[in-house]
Amino acid sequence: MTLFGQKKKLTKENFNSKSISQTWISDQGNGTYRNPVIDADYSDPDVIRVNDDYYMVSSSFDAVPGLPILHSKDLINWTIINHALLRQPPYEHFSKTQHGNGVWAPSIRYHNGEFYIYYPDPDFGIYLTKAKDPAGEWSVPILVEAGKGLIDPCPLWDGNGKVYLAYAYAGSRSGIKSVIAVKELNNQGTKTTNTGKIVYDGHELDPTIEGPKLYKRNGFYYIFAPAGGVSTGWQLILRSKNINGPYERKVAMDQGNTSINGPHQGAWVVTQTGEDWFFHFQDKGVYGRVVHLQPMKWINDWPVIGEDKDGDGKGQPVLSFKKPNVGKIWPISTPAESDEFNDPSPGRQWQWQANPKATWSFMNVEKGALRLYTDQIPDSAKNYYEVSNILLQKFPTEEFVVTTKLRFSPNPKLENERVGLMVMGLDYANISLISSKNGTDIIYGVAKGANKGKVEIEKKIGRLISKDVYFRVTVKKNGRCQFSYSEDGNQFTNAGELFQAEPGHWIGAKVGVFASRKDKTNDSGYADFDWFRLTSIK
Repeated sequence: MTLFGQKKKLTKENFNSKSISQTWISDQGNGTYRNPVIDADYSDPDVIRVNDDYYMVSSSFDAVPGLPILHSKDLINWTIINHALLRQPPYEHFSKTQHGNGVWAPSIRYHNGEFYIYYPDPDFGIYLTKAKDPAGEWSVPILVEAGKGLIDPCPLWDGNGKVYLAYAYAGSRSGIKSVIAVKELNNQGTKTTNTGKIVYDGHELDPTIEGPKLYKRNGFYYIFAPAGGVSTGWQLILRSKNINGPYERKVAMDQGNTSINGPHQGAWVVTQTGEDWFFHFQDKGVYGRVVHLQPMKWINDWPVIGEDKDGDGKGQPVLSFKKPNVGKIWPISTPAESDEFNDPSPGRQWQWQANPKATWSFMNVEKGALRLYTDQIPDSAKNYYEVSNILLQKFPTEEFVVTTKLRFSPNPKLENERVGLMVMGLDYANISLISSKNGTDIIYGVAKGANKGKVEIEKKIGRLISKDVYFRVTVKKNGRCQFSYSEDGNQFTNAGELFQAEPGHWIGAKVGVFASRKDKTNDSGYADFDWFRLTSIK
């Protein structure tokens, strides 16, 4: 069986990369949706509505471009429209991989005709970037407050002329966690103006409380915050008539009898028709933290999130539900996955492992290909976990197939230039071509414990005869990966044993392409990737 379930060669003419996802669609086409609304690792989602449009941002850690911005018309069907960070500051610091560091949980707000994104870097402080058009150019990030361990900021422009910022602390940097604090900002929202105050201590009842989202309704200040841990916690609501507290507490949602663990860390949104909805993530291990949408209602000025079967005021997640009423029906759309590389830039699903150099890639529009130049592996790198020029995207769902077609043009004066397809996490595996004086070998490599500096074990599995090669990885439930290759696009040969993918540092596993070399040279070789396609398992 071929990729499309029929004997048809994989060409640009018989694949439409502009189509909706072939791996996961939330909209069931009958007025209902299924969770997750995005079955990919868009962790710590925050969402706002501006008129008839909805915008989402999420954590991106050290991946560049960072701070992905997604757009929807109905809260169900989402597309990636931009990234707010084309390079991550401090620029030299993020020129190398910084697994688990960088952009943690951001917030997005709209104020006085501008979009504001506040994001934390736990090692440097709280940043702000702004734009009038979320799909356009975002401002160079400025430090709202420098410091270690300040995380998960969220602003509120109050009706009394004050501007507040709620935030939490990362114990790994600040020596304290499980508390929520509030600072005041200047009128522009660009600088903090006081030392701040802890307004809630969760040590006894709500350990590891973090990720606050700050709102005001009916005279109450509300802090929506996850507590209890990423995969074991609950969604907490705090409320007070005074921004500095004291705050009452109530659990609005927990896992209940469902399989949706740790349902928390998200955003309250009100539709044009007055409906209340709540976004949150679920930790799915190797697949990362995927996005769910829950119905929400207010009872006695407390939100109840999800399905409250016993009427105790605490809900649990729904697996499917009636779609939000936004006044009309919108067509199905999904975040980008496949890429034919026909455009002047790669699709917005792609991210590097660090701030990129111009010499890493070139869009060969005439050929309709992405050209990756081999870049020298740093002397300090023990394996590819520490290599920056790997172009990756998120796993799109639990089961899928990735196939890419490429042509390798190594520098004939060099050996050990290498290009291929990779699944990256704390462990990684890849299928690749390696150049030598005697020709081009097909290699299967696995690095278990890559994050701990363990070396990659390589095995030669063939010799390339044709000019082109097709690399594939089939991903099944629990992240079990089978790599394979073909020289005609029809018959594929397995590359080795199943590889068990692992999550990365605070993220899910990713899949993508790379080009590297071991030696210095005055001119690198390169690989032209004709296309990169994600499809369902037939």
